Amino acid sequence: MTSKFRRAGSAVAIVAALGLALSACGGGSDSGSDGEGGGDTSSITFIPKNLGNPYFDASDTGGQKAAEEIGTTWKQVGPTESTPDSQVSFINTATQQRAGALVVSANDPTAIGDALEEARNAGTKVVTMDSDTEPQFRDVFVSQADAAGIAKSQVDLIAEQIGDAGEIAILSAAANATNQNEWIKLMEEELAANHPDIKLVDTVYGNDDDQTSFDKTAGLLQSHPNLKGIISPTTVGVAAAARYLSDSEYKGKVALTGLGTPNQMREYIKDGTVKSFALWDPEQLGYLSAYAADALASGDIEGKEGDTFEAGDLGEYTVGADGVIVLGEPTVFDESNIDDFDF
Repeated sequence: MTSKFRRAGSAVAIVAALGLALSACGGGSDSGSDGEGGGDTSSITFIPKNLGNPYFDASDTGGQKAAEEIGTTWKQVGPTESTPDSQVSFINTATQQRAGALVVSANDPTAIGDALEEARNAGTKVVTMDSDTEPQFRDVFVSQADAAGIAKSQVDLIAEQIGDAGEIAILSAAANATNQNEWIKLMEEELAANHPDIKLVDTVYGNDDDQTSFDKTAGLLQSHPNLKGIISPTTVGVAAAARYLSDSEYKGKVALTGLGTPNQMREYIKDGTVKSFALWDPEQLGYLSAYAADALASGDIEGKEGDTFEAGDLGEYTVGADGVIVLGEPTVFDESNIDDFDF
């Protein structure tokens, strides 16, 4: 594979040399008179749902590693709060800077659509990862795992821990988060089809904010005195819920599972607050997303079903229906294996 980003380095050097020659001859125009320029078409800009999130920090690490292998630059920018419109200004800035590709974890399936369309019209390739937009707004979506598999794993874990019977609740991230809503819908279907004695009594939203998620956990337990378990399919939410349970009368009485990182959840596994939880490797997700962005920018793939590309240490990947690329199956973490992981 010949990276567009590697090729761009040579092109930029040639253009720079030509510009110096024109300037020496008095043939240059006023610098920046059109309000543009200074762009870096050899860069990948990563825009997560929010900054300061350990999950996306791990994805950023993976993206940085891939970028070094590819020979391009990778930078993470984004909002501090996970809200529907908060990513738009960062997308617009990256477009104005003529980024070669964007990797975005969407806070909303449509709210950032116009901004992404402008980026694509300007020649920037768009990869969504972790949380998708509507398909028309991006080139490919790098999914952490099959959505149905994620939903089933969450339900299976809570069912095992509560004896497949009783009241449960869901502590989600933002109400508009595409991935969260898809998983919740599929969890509801899985419960109805295969777990008739488990009743989902409430779904609340912590907005991927630690304190909000902590408070929502307290509210669930106060509102539902017969609650036997909580599923939190978000790394911020599950860690906040575990923190609340670990220092409460509910420790060991109310089960908790969800999607978390080993480093966040290790102490809660060790002290018995949490029995097991699941996640894929977010570093690998960022790593794969960077390679997908490069394959698009290089013209090696167009994002069509059946397109294949090499993703460094992860090997070959194939684009599926609707431009979806699946990283792999989630891993279940418990006391037996949690010390084998560091992310």
